Amino acid sequence: MFSPQDAAPVVSVRARRELLRLRPGELAARTGITRQALHAVETGASVPNTLVALRLARALECRVEDLFRLPEQLVQAMLQSEPAGQKMAAGTRVQLAQVSVHAPSGETAPWLAFPLSGQAGWAQGADGVLLGQTQGHLADIELFSDLTLARRSAVLVGCDPSLGLVATHVARHSPDVRVLWRSASSLEALRALARGEAHAAGIHLWEASTGVSNLGAVERELPGQKAHLYTLWAWEQGLMVARGNPRGMVGPQSLLLPGVRLVNREVGAGSRALLDAWLAGLGVTVARRQRLKGYQDEAGSHLEAAGRVAAGLADAAPGPRSAARALGLDFVFVQTERFDLVIPDPHLTHPAVAALIAVARQQPFRAELSSLGGYDPAHAGEFWQSTA
Repeated sequence: MFSPQDAAPVVSVRARRELLRLRPGELAARTGITRQALHAVETGASVPNTLVALRLARALECRVEDLFRLPEQLVQAMLQSEPAGQKMAAGTRVQLAQVSVHAPSGETAPWLAFPLSGQAGWAQGADGVLLGQTQGHLADIELFSDLTLARRSAVLVGCDPSLGLVATHVARHSPDVRVLWRSASSLEALRALARGEAHAAGIHLWEASTGVSNLGAVERELPGQKAHLYTLWAWEQGLMVARGNPRGMVGPQSLLLPGVRLVNREVGAGSRALLDAWLAGLGVTVARRQRLKGYQDEAGSHLEAAGRVAAGLADAAPGPRSAARALGLDFVFVQTERFDLVIPDPHLTHPAVAALIAVARQQPFRAELSSLGGYDPAHAGEFWQSTA
């Protein structure tokens, strides 16, 4: 049940007046009310009658609904910009979700707003549109519909585009929930969990010192937290090279040949960790790695790295067979690696997370994943380890 305060409209009279550079006294005179009455309207202390609302709209050259909006049409959300550091412009379409660890016990979790950008964002349905940044990372979002689906949305962060395929299968089989996939390196995905900006992370962080993937990184990035690791798939990692492999590359040792140009992944990416481990295994020091042509030329995703090789800007890039195949490249296999789903304990029962795990176990998803090349989904959706 709404209280009178909940039912009060959201008022934009002052913003419109200042946009038109009108002084309060001017607008009050045009509307036939006192300055005190105008101040009460602008601050939300008073709701004008129909006649005054119409006069305000005429004086401010807009519609009544541009000045007064019902509260359920508007929510405030924390902006989750992508790429990192980029500010969202007013008018940006967004999807919304709540991650409960943001909120103190007994309080409602704040909304997180994720921008829909680029070609992929164009095809996705939005929950609302950004009206403008208010303070810090908080902004007003005008809603397109109710928040039922947004409340049942889980945020999944990770680098492999196949996480988007998982989200598509969840939507197909469980239309009452939603998985929002956001691309980020494996290390950044874990840190998004730590910041309370995601429900689950897809990661591949192999450690040469132990020969074990992911577990150590989860324990370091989520210290003292109970988290669960589920197998998503195993995939083939190696070097993505131009079609026909004109350089005749046979493995990481080929990167040491004169004239070979590399494109690397950013720090925190699983493929970069693999590359460093491969080179270290060949006795290549950190200092020598830094001098390799293109080692410090970083791509923000597997497909971006593959694209640079396809464009002739590099001879090779570390990455999965699936990305090489997607862009028509050849692939030099080096090793098979785990790709796991990390779920903090509080999110394990989230309906969209549960749907994600269930979909990973289904044959239609496994068959489609296998068709992309280089994936082994035989144990997809199976529980593997817990921490803390």
